[in-house]
Amino acid sequence: MSDIADLRTPPATGTLHHVELWVPDLGRAVASLGWLLEALGHTLHQSWPDGRSWRLGPTYVVIEQSPALTADRHERCRPGLNHLAFHVQDRATLDALVAEAPQHGWTLMFPDRHPHAGGPDSYAAYLENADGYEVELVAAVSH
Repeated sequence: MSDIADLRTPPATGTLHHVELWVPDLGRAVASLGWLLEALGHTLHQSWPDGRSWRLGPTYVVIEQSPALTADRHERCRPGLNHLAFHVQDRATLDALVAEAPQHGWTLMFPDRHPHAGGPDSYAAYLENADGYEVELVAAVSH
């Protein structure tokens, strides 16, 4: 389905409209977050000197290097955003993303428990980039 078709039907009330992440280095964020979003099917939506956005359906994700930043690294253990979690089509796709992620600035978290760090009924990857942002990639588990 194209973005244009997605915009003809209003999204359901409560659907996430967008997420905006302030990042300390736009180039690093584009290299890691931009790669991941595109690998997950998002398309570049907007681009300006201090930011980018990627869209999937009616929802978009913004990364911006704002001059109003008060720190140089995201801290997921402080109040605020801990992580973003994304559905992944299947285990093979998740495994391929995990294999390629280090080339784009991501480190696998909890490698000793991967891919079941979320528990025995999960198949997921937890990745962290150089700026401290965590993403969880979750594959469907068949029973």
